[in-house]
Amino acid sequence: MIQNQDRFDLYLSGNAETNQLKSELVRRLRLHRLAEMYVLMMEADIPVYRDLKPDVFSPDGCAVSTLSGSAFYTSREIKQMGMETIKISGSRIAGALLTGDGVYLTYNGGYGLAKMDYRAEQRAKALLTSTVCYERLSTQYKAEQVSGLMIGKGLALFSDILTSSDSNARCFFLRDGSYEHFYYLTNDHYGEVLLKLLCSKAKRTALDSVLTQGLKPGQPGLSIVNDAIDRDGNPVLFGYLLDMPRINRFCNGLELHQKSGTLICFDFQSEALRSFCGSRVQIQAIRFDKFEGSFFNQKKQSH
Repeated sequence: MIQNQDRFDLYLSGNAETNQLKSELVRRLRLHRLAEMYVLMMEADIPVYRDLKPDVFSPDGCAVSTLSGSAFYTSREIKQMGMETIKISGSRIAGALLTGDGVYLTYNGGYGLAKMDYRAEQRAKALLTSTVCYERLSTQYKAEQVSGLMIGKGLALFSDILTSSDSNARCFFLRDGSYEHFYYLTNDHYGEVLLKLLCSKAKRTALDSVLTQGLKPGQPGLSIVNDAIDRDGNPVLFGYLLDMPRINRFCNGLELHQKSGTLICFDFQSEALRSFCGSRVQIQAIRFDKFEGSFFNQKKQSH
């Protein structure tokens, strides 16, 4: 604590709500989920400590105009801006992940989502968009670069979100168009590696280039969302980051137009996607161990 005072002062000083005794189960679970988020970010080499990243959400303003790398900021760090953050009271965001080319409102769903207030989540998105894209880091980010990121235990929650039109947790908010992109990553080694991929535009571009081999370029104007077109003229979607609104639009578009398509994902994601996408979608799986070895120079590990 004494050697790294800047890291912990925010959490151990003052009379803030988050410094009070956490005896209620709901509060303890919230702290546990935030701790899980810290571990995931650190395993993906994303700075979480305050002395290792610019203080973007300081009440005095941001001292930098751009970020040189990625950084994760908790909801409490965001709320230090002052009274304007009362707008996000009730939001379930754990924090915000800022990368070289994106801003991600980040949630930890665990095994199952707590009830989400659509209006509170929309206010949280509006606040982050205004603060980051129009005020503090306007030279680096635009509004269209604001996305969502859900972390979950395994892929059961991902399946629940895609198949629940309006459950108690209001899952429809995550895929109904409120966000252009809302990604889902598992809270395990797979998620750590894919989080690194999400933070690296260069690696995503390189992977897309590999996947495009043998395919025709994508057609942005097509009525069905796509990243490429196969030799038969059918749309192909790169779904390896589990972008929930985009996968939902892809499957709905194929059904609406009575067409077939291909969705490319990692092998550990294929079963969950196959059960949702239906017979019109052919699932093409990438071997995760080969991808990790090629893109991150790591040998196969047990997951």
